[in-house]
Amino acid sequence: MTSPTLTRPELTAADRCDRCGAAAQVRAILSTGGELLFCGHHAREHEAKLKELSADIQR
Repeated sequence: MTSPTLTRPELTAADRCDRCGAAAQVRAILSTGGELLFCGHHAREHEAKLKELSADIQR
């Protein structure tokens, strides 16, 4: 018996950056289970800190 795996849906044009409201291009999944969406600019700006927090960064 296999355990079900939850997958997150692909980003769409309706998904917006949590910092500025621009179209989201990157999803950062935090180790706590939460997620943040970023435009390309804010993803680059916060990438080092997200990696420090062991976030799973999906482009």
